[in-house]
Amino acid sequence: MASILDEYEDSLYRSAAVQPSRGSVGIPHSGYVNARLEKETPIFNKQRIDFAPPEKINSLVVSSNQLCMSLGKDTLLRIDLGKPDEPNQVELGRKDEAKVYKMFLDHTGSHLLIALNTSECLYLNRSVQKVRALSRWKGHLIESVGWNKFLGSETNTGPILVGTAQGQIYEAEISVSEGSLFSTNPDQYFRQVYTLEEESGPAPVCCLEIERGIEGKFFIIATTRKRLFQFVGKVPEGTEQQGFSSIFAMHADHLPSFREFPANLGFSEIAFYTPKLRSNPRSFAWMMGNGVLYGTLDYSRPDSILSDERVWVYPSDIDITVNKPISIVLTQFHFLLLLPDRVKAVCTLNGQVVFQDLFLEKFGLLTRMIKDPTVQQIWIHTEKVVFRYHVQRESRDVWKMYMNMNKFDLAKEYCKDRPECLDIVLAKEAEHCFQNKRYIDSAKCYALTQNYFEEIALKFIEAKQEEALMEFLIKKLSNLKPSEKTQTTLLTTWLTELYLNWLGILEGDPSQRNLYLDTREKFRTFLSSPKNKDCLFNNRASIYELLASHGDTEHMVYFAVIMQDYERVVAHHCQHDEYDEALNVLSRHRDEKLFYKFSPVLIQHIPKKVVDAWISMGSRLDARNLIPALVNYSQSASTQQINEAIRYMEFCVYQLEETQQAIHNYLLSLYALCRPDSLLSYLEQAGTNPNRIHYDLKYALRLCAEHGHHHACVHIYKVMELYEEAVDLALQVDVDLAKSCADLPEDDEELRKKLWLKIARHVVQEEKDVKKAMACLSSCALLKIEDVLPFFPDFVTIDHFKEAICNSLEDYNKHIEELKREMEEATQSAKRIREDIQEMRNKYGSVEPQEKCAACDFPLLNRPFYLFLCGHMFHYDCLLQAVFPNLPAYKQAKLEDLQKKLAATSQPSKSHHRPKDADTISLGKGQQSREQIKADIDDIVAAECVYCGELMIRSIDKPFIDPQKYEEEMQSWL
Repeated sequence: MASILDEYEDSLYRSAAVQPSRGSVGIPHSGYVNARLEKETPIFNKQRIDFAPPEKINSLVVSSNQLCMSLGKDTLLRIDLGKPDEPNQVELGRKDEAKVYKMFLDHTGSHLLIALNTSECLYLNRSVQKVRALSRWKGHLIESVGWNKFLGSETNTGPILVGTAQGQIYEAEISVSEGSLFSTNPDQYFRQVYTLEEESGPAPVCCLEIERGIEGKFFIIATTRKRLFQFVGKVPEGTEQQGFSSIFAMHADHLPSFREFPANLGFSEIAFYTPKLRSNPRSFAWMMGNGVLYGTLDYSRPDSILSDERVWVYPSDIDITVNKPISIVLTQFHFLLLLPDRVKAVCTLNGQVVFQDLFLEKFGLLTRMIKDPTVQQIWIHTEKVVFRYHVQRESRDVWKMYMNMNKFDLAKEYCKDRPECLDIVLAKEAEHCFQNKRYIDSAKCYALTQNYFEEIALKFIEAKQEEALMEFLIKKLSNLKPSEKTQTTLLTTWLTELYLNWLGILEGDPSQRNLYLDTREKFRTFLSSPKNKDCLFNNRASIYELLASHGDTEHMVYFAVIMQDYERVVAHHCQHDEYDEALNVLSRHRDEKLFYKFSPVLIQHIPKKVVDAWISMGSRLDARNLIPALVNYSQSASTQQINEAIRYMEFCVYQLEETQQAIHNYLLSLYALCRPDSLLSYLEQAGTNPNRIHYDLKYALRLCAEHGHHHACVHIYKVMELYEEAVDLALQVDVDLAKSCADLPEDDEELRKKLWLKIARHVVQEEKDVKKAMACLSSCALLKIEDVLPFFPDFVTIDHFKEAICNSLEDYNKHIEELKREMEEATQSAKRIREDIQEMRNKYGSVEPQEKCAACDFPLLNRPFYLFLCGHMFHYDCLLQAVFPNLPAYKQAKLEDLQKKLAATSQPSKSHHRPKDADTISLGKGQQSREQIKADIDDIVAAECVYCGELMIRSIDKPFIDPQKYEEEMQSWL
């Protein structure tokens, strides 16, 4: 094990050696660069708004990108932050000394409530320019408003809740009438529904929040200076517009559930955090005298929406008697506290201050901090300046806090896109699990880290945790890249060794049977894993050695099957006399080479099943390669076992229609040895045409002769056309068989007569049967009595041949008469031919002076011409021109030669003193006469009419225009 570990470490170093240099940046054990190339921006990024108010800012609210601020005594400024260059200014129109106490803007940014210090309230809708007084609200100093996020619209608020400084909670509704001719009050109603009290009596309602949970249940949160109340109930379906009176009525006789703390700031404030893609808040933070109560909101709880509550005390530098916090804002992981001169951000996970921003004295004291819930921007203002905070990547360091709290799943969730941080978390989780003796979980985490492999492996080895080590190696193996072949090989081999050791230990302990089966299944899954397949295949020799060294033949066979090493599987079964299993493997995987290799062994023990398997393979097996197995088997087997070999050979011959000579020869040998009855039928079925016979005739003849199968030998002689040998051998068996052989050479009467004479001699001399000899005469027309007589002994009387002799004489007489008749017919035919020749010599035709040549249409008598029996007439030169192109090449050459000779005989003599008998002399020397030459030319040119003879028929498929002259002809017509 140590050597494998060393090899793996060396491979890792070799891999690391080829990595490019990283310059001056250090590489920690985790393998990630631990350096920041540029300074990260802070989570809370402050920006001063370029705005100089003409008067001091009294109050500021923001929602849905709509900002409203109160300036001075009588001015209201509205700004759509999507169009900041188009501010809208509205005058309150107050002539008295009333001042703006608080402003409240709904979640849509449409409805603005302006509470005055004179216990009056004004209303302004985003779509109008005129401020309206709410007459029903007069006499109440408004401290808080709970907006209806479920029924509100841009023109109607729906039922809302209003908290006053005297502790009363009112339900109200405000609606803007569009297009009305008469000015109506926007406040539809204003009725009290509840009064909040502390131990000293009614207390100001500092905050109100309305939320809806599952199944239509509503949760109303109301706070005073020291208490946080919850009202829970359902509004009857269809009565949502009627408000929340029914919920408060449920608590008329008893107090609702509440949280109370002893310290008192003189006021309290609650903030909520709503994720971007959700409509309901997920967490809350209540700023009160003892600190900040932080928790989550669980809408599934029946009586209280608050969950996972904890109190984070104020930082040590905050003294609620001197510099108490003014406002609170909640983000996903922080709450921000506004102090008169600074802002502090506290992490909700650990209560630590992670951010502090000090404001300069020139800006004045900080007045208010609010958050726009839709765009998650935080706004702070003094009487002269407005600031805005952008929250950027707030969760960047959350993973560290969760990791330090041992909440590793959450830590991994918040650093899944930062591999260097994820590695630190995994290492910490692995170490935590190891210390708590959760070794399997530790191994899984360690396998995902970049820590040094050998350190982790040795750690598990020292702790004697083989199972955890195996888990670590498995996970590590699954994370390797395909290019890391050396590491893959080492891990695979090591895991195989560990599995085999572990299985060996468990197998010997009956009490660990279930664990053994589970481990065995894991090992088999490991061996059959597609990801490990290539590595295991390339190193299968080493795996086989490991399996053999542990004596684990079961998994050796299993592994061989996975590797498709069926040869090893079949060999294993054969070695253990499991021949049926071996044959099943062969039949299942249908590998021809394995059949050839193991058939000699299997057929010795299960011949019938083996032959059945061969037959099921059909044409995929080459029977020639199985013959050696059958030969070895048949030499030592009984007749019954040889029948299996014959069965397969017959399948090859009759079903597969094999034509290989070796197969047919071997089947012949089996027939000759055990089935002589089938031998002759096979030979007869093969036929008598040597070109269509697939066995070796000479081998078959020798084989049949050795085993004394004479009928078969006779048949083979007939196929070989050795009729004399066939008859000689047939006469030893059966005369009728010899007769059938004697009639075979039909085209050779002399041979047939000779064969029949052999039969006749055998019948006369060997069997001494005169009647049978006479029967031979009647069976063969070629034999005469005179041919047979020499074979009979001298003492035989003529009475036995009287009838045969008479028949022979009658045949001779008939033959003579037939010859006479043929001679007379020949004489008559010769006479008629002579008469026809004489008639042709005297035949003539008449030509009129106006007759014209059929080819050129010129007068015929102007030049030498030909007249045919059909009536067509041609000039000599016209006929020659028509016939010559259609003559064969040899006739064209002959005609040209005759024309040259004819021209030579027509030339006048160069000497006037040439003897008159010169032609006679030349003819005497073997040269043709002029007349003979002309006759030869006529035989070629005038053999038939060019229009009526075969020449016209042969030229019917010729084009009218020669293809080679087609273009020329086309051009002549243009």
